[in-house]
Amino acid sequence: MTKPIVVVGSINMDLVARTRTIPRPGETVTGTGFETTPGGKGANQAVAVARLGYPVKMVGMVGEDVFGQALLENLAKAGVGVWAVDRVEGPSGVAPILLAQDGENSIVVVPGANGKVDCAYIDKNIELIRGAGMVLLQLEIPMETNARVMEICAEAGVPVMLDPAPATPLHGAALWNAAWFTPNETEAAFYLGRTMEPEAAAKEFLRRGVQGVVLKRGAEGAYVASQVPKEGPGTNAQSQVSKSRPGAPDSMKNIRAEWVPAFKVEPVDTVGAGDCFNGAFAVALMEGRDPWEAARFASAMAAISVTRRGAQASMPTRAEVENFLATR
Repeated sequence: MTKPIVVVGSINMDLVARTRTIPRPGETVTGTGFETTPGGKGANQAVAVARLGYPVKMVGMVGEDVFGQALLENLAKAGVGVWAVDRVEGPSGVAPILLAQDGENSIVVVPGANGKVDCAYIDKNIELIRGAGMVLLQLEIPMETNARVMEICAEAGVPVMLDPAPATPLHGAALWNAAWFTPNETEAAFYLGRTMEPEAAAKEFLRRGVQGVVLKRGAEGAYVASQVPKEGPGTNAQSQVSKSRPGAPDSMKNIRAEWVPAFKVEPVDTVGAGDCFNGAFAVALMEGRDPWEAARFASAMAAISVTRRGAQASMPTRAEVENFLATR
């Protein structure tokens, strides 16, 4: 039986205002449109997995407001298992987004119900997490909650893909328990304390103990580096998890690192593209592709998504991704 991907994270309603340019501090600009669309990094990644036809369960919270009901219905319609999602008093998480006509965006995340995703709730769903083939995490829920999930996964031997967004100081063990760490350029600089070239940045994260790194660089592509297990680079996601004590690898020589170029498309909306990538990358790993093949598959899915409006609404199906790759 295929083990599901379990996503523990945020569920938001995105409040998207379209404008010609992102305003500078103190500047007022006239918008060209407005819409509400389901989002949240956790929910986005779950929908990306579901669109590919892979089993996925969501662990998170929504409020008892009109947004909460709409968010649950949207996840269920996409094929995401939502029986573990709790409804709590107060508002759901929201994310006001400014979207420029060139596809660039500026986002403010207001946690709402996501801030109530605590360790007691995680423990209530511990068997679901232990039974996952892979767990996807982001940083839009409380850090202590993420740390508890990491602890459970480390004990159960479940690989974790940690998307460190928004960039927040991590508890000591969090990095070392991650099978995959997937920052963008800004987030990588935050954790390293300075901007570094991708090759150097990846080596530093691996030296600190993560098993694999995907440095997401937008139109440049992704730099993928991994400790190569003894079985070879073609092993699946489960073999990416270190069975030894967390920490730096015994040798920095057993590393494979390569650029995976991005596909050239005309972007109209980049919101959710990184989440789309993570969901597709997780599915491809779970299906046995090596990390570089998986990143190419994920890049294709993300490339399609940026040519469409919305976060979850933009995410393509498996057939669309395969057709896109066939033409490239």
